[in-house]
Amino acid sequence: MTGALSPGALGQRLDEALAERRESNRVFFEAEAERLARLCRQMADRFAAGGRLLAFGDTPGARSDVRHVAVEFVHPVIVGKRALPAVGIEPELVGLLAEPDDIAIGFGDVRAAMTAARERGCLTIGFAPIGAEHEFEPPSADPSVRQELAETLYHVLWELVHVFLEHRGSSHDAGASSFLYPFLGEAEDDLDAVLEDVRRSVLAKAEEVGELREQTLGENREELVGAAAALRERFDRGGRLLALGNGGSATDAMDAVADFRRPPDPSWPARPALDLTEDPAILTAIANDIGVDAIFSRQVIAHGRAGDALLALSTSGDSRNVIAALAEARRRGLVTIAMVGYDGGRVASERLARIQEAQAGAYHLLRELVEL
Repeated sequence: MTGALSPGALGQRLDEALAERRESNRVFFEAEAERLARLCRQMADRFAAGGRLLAFGDTPGARSDVRHVAVEFVHPVIVGKRALPAVGIEPELVGLLAEPDDIAIGFGDVRAAMTAARERGCLTIGFAPIGAEHEFEPPSADPSVRQELAETLYHVLWELVHVFLEHRGSSHDAGASSFLYPFLGEAEDDLDAVLEDVRRSVLAKAEEVGELREQTLGENREELVGAAAALRERFDRGGRLLALGNGGSATDAMDAVADFRRPPDPSWPARPALDLTEDPAILTAIANDIGVDAIFSRQVIAHGRAGDALLALSTSGDSRNVIAALAEARRRGLVTIAMVGYDGGRVASERLARIQEAQAGAYHLLRELVEL
């Protein structure tokens, strides 16, 4: 149980976890950077031809990645980037919905769906040997580390596919979003040069998330250990975890809840957790009748008990609906845990995707520390 290990042993475990993430991140993206650059070009060609991105997965955790992929492509957070068609579907629907120009990305053991996608003519992407044209296997046996690497990978695909979409328009001027493409500044007609620039950008992004993850887990280790102890105490007394977030952070809340309900380590017990982002009827009813700022606090009123805990995820740290939920939770005696970026916390970065990737490492380790 939390507290059974000495502070020194907990610190050693965090150091080990960070070292594994650092090395896996380096090995994975150094090996795959060129292939990712070429895949970005293929995806851009599919989108330009009218194709869509279809994402599917076979477990609750995999489906959080499915939703994360869809929201990132449909709702670009960078000014000037086009919305790209992406949708999360059930694996059994691939044969019905997939079209020849589409891109299919599968999470988990979805061999049958991937076979159907290939038969329909889709460009296929997977993270295990499931018959996809492009398979990227993260170099770790730890399912949490594997998920974090996959998340960084599909964030990179989302960011860099725009380079080739803009290249088709004879310009690489990224404008307000130039920080996404640190090696692109002038128009370039040489496709090989563009591929090399994108390859270097993949490596730069991987290095950045590694640095931010070290900052997050290094500077905040005492807070993380304390949060795990408080959360374990609530579980031991019969309490539950409520989790929430907006957009990509909503999918991270989904992932965190999935890990508590269905532990990645079979020796850990399942823990009661509620995802306050998962019911669109509740979310849209509150948003329509009261306002978006109340979509989470209203649910805290309905579900929150004095013995519970609330996990809030936010890249900005200043989303009004997240702040309102945290305030309501404190009024009701819940333990509150916030993982935030920008000025909202000790994580500092202007890169939304990198913040989310670092936060994934933090809530994965929170899950582990609860059981130590």
